[in-house]
Amino acid sequence: METWSRRSAAFDCVPQPAACCPDWMAELPDALPLSHLSIPGTHDSLSLFGGRRLRCQSWGLEAQLAAGIRFLDVRCKLSRGELRIYHLCTFQRASLRGVLRRTLHFLRAHPSEAVLMRIKEELPIFSQPGFAAQLHRCLLEEGQGCVWCREEVPTLGQVRGKIVVLEALAREVLGIPYEQLSISDAWNVLSLERKWARVQRHLEKAAGGDPTIMYLTFCSGNGLFTCPEEVARFVNPRCCQHLRRRGGQPIRWGVVIMDFPGSGLLRLIVESNGPAAPSTPGAPSRHRRGRQDRRRGQRSSARWPSGRTLLPAPRPAGGPQCLEGKSGFPGPAEHRQAFV
Repeated sequence: METWSRRSAAFDCVPQPAACCPDWMAELPDALPLSHLSIPGTHDSLSLFGGRRLRCQSWGLEAQLAAGIRFLDVRCKLSRGELRIYHLCTFQRASLRGVLRRTLHFLRAHPSEAVLMRIKEELPIFSQPGFAAQLHRCLLEEGQGCVWCREEVPTLGQVRGKIVVLEALAREVLGIPYEQLSISDAWNVLSLERKWARVQRHLEKAAGGDPTIMYLTFCSGNGLFTCPEEVARFVNPRCCQHLRRRGGQPIRWGVVIMDFPGSGLLRLIVESNGPAAPSTPGAPSRHRRGRQDRRRGQRSSARWPSGRTLLPAPRPAGGPQCLEGKSGFPGPAEHRQAFV
């Protein structure tokens, strides 16, 4: 297959992304709730192995984050006492601990950013009884004070430099409850046209819906007569065209979750946040660290393929300070400090 057919503005299955936008949140106001944002994300973010029937992404974790992805869909199984990343029964050669470490490493280098992370038990019909306890332990030990595990949706200023956990555990709250969000995830695709129609309806619902609610739209899918790549080749260009028709004005699309996203589609999602996103009266309109760096004349080298410089990059700094304690978590105080 020729290179040109593997990469377009909407679809990309080449190992390295054309997009590079590691600091796009730097210009957004601290007072902006995450529910007000348009955020590009990936479905089954670590699914790189398993052939055409299972493979959902071509970019590794670091490449996704550098390209501007800020929602990760992480699916784990408890295996030999460790949470390992799986897609169905295929091990993806990664662990949750490793994913947390690598994501926090990115956030230390780009402290203006925040990463939403849905953590899900893969194949829960065969649920392991120790999954929730192991997830709790993993977040405590790897979180480094940079994991948001509260139920409420935070503002961007509260979670810069942090991972925001979305989870669907039955008995414990270890993050924003996933099932309480507005979600369109018609993953079993029998008709590509119907799949796109559902995606389009939910995108419009997000654009005109309650700004306090988080909307998640999965453009991804699989099926008996198709595969993730074929669904992405069909849906991603239509999503790109739909967002382009509404371009030129700030609009909230919510979290747009894709397989094999292209750089043009990522750009449309990011730029829909607009140059003047709403903030509370008197609140700083830009991330303070980015403003100080512009005074020093520092500029980001991150560019979209068009050559347009997107956002100034903040000066790398030390990790955010731990906040004290979190109700609802047992254990000594030094362990509770690992959560925010």
